[in-house]
Amino acid sequence: MSDSPRISVRFFRLSEPLQSYFTALYLTTIEAGDGLVEDYLHPEWAAMRFTEGPPPIASIGPGEMVEQWPFVAGGPTSMSTHFAVRTSRVWGLGLQPTGWAKFADGDAAALANRTVDGSTHPAFAAFAGILPIVQAPEGSASDKAALIDRYLMQHVDRPVPREAEIRACQNALRDPAMGEVSALQERLGMTVKSLERFCRRYFGFTPKLLLRRQRFARSLAHFMLDPTMSWIDALDGQYHDQAQFVREFREFMGLRPSDYARMPHPIVQPIMRQRMADQGAAEPLDLPTIARFR
Repeated sequence: MSDSPRISVRFFRLSEPLQSYFTALYLTTIEAGDGLVEDYLHPEWAAMRFTEGPPPIASIGPGEMVEQWPFVAGGPTSMSTHFAVRTSRVWGLGLQPTGWAKFADGDAAALANRTVDGSTHPAFAAFAGILPIVQAPEGSASDKAALIDRYLMQHVDRPVPREAEIRACQNALRDPAMGEVSALQERLGMTVKSLERFCRRYFGFTPKLLLRRQRFARSLAHFMLDPTMSWIDALDGQYHDQAQFVREFREFMGLRPSDYARMPHPIVQPIMRQRMADQGAAEPLDLPTIARFR
């Protein structure tokens, strides 16, 4: 592993008609010498990554990291992704649940906590043309971002089934006061069974797991965005106590909070620093996935 890798992160704004369907378009440049740089991604919505250079190795949840693909795609996650990268440039593009409904094919639950070869998997066929843009030898990062945006705009008129309901559910999940499935059911006007089918189809998980994941993600974002904050101060108001948070941290991340805090985060941390730098200068849609849970 490189002793002093150099990491830079750059975010790009998508055209306005696309912004509500994606979490972010960003480029991470990794200079790792002859080694590997490791980190842990937090649970997130569906995401795609396009690599210029050697593909990463990764594992969602426990297990051995295995080699991925130049276009690696996956559904939403409820576990951390342990990954390692060599010297490369990795373009990231995250899908909101509305984006899954608009651009992806099939149930989000079928690809939850999984990665696939996005170049061949039918769920991500709409994005297959992005890898040649990324891997083209010519063009600056800004040029490639503009071409990616133009490519996505060609698909912007695709219909979105149940879009209003998906947006209402997204907004409800972001509400820090939303802590019970019964309250989510009441807000959306769905029966228990209908809500469960709906959430698994477009969000990847049951309503109960989605609410638990959201309160965890809010707590983690508070901690990472304020280096002076302790875990106890970062806890979301939906937690009963610190012990409950520690149990969920181990479930979602596979680590204790104290162990995670002591680990270096050479890739995730620059993303969070960029998020801080962009506050007040960029709309929330330009932020990485973890920040959008706040």
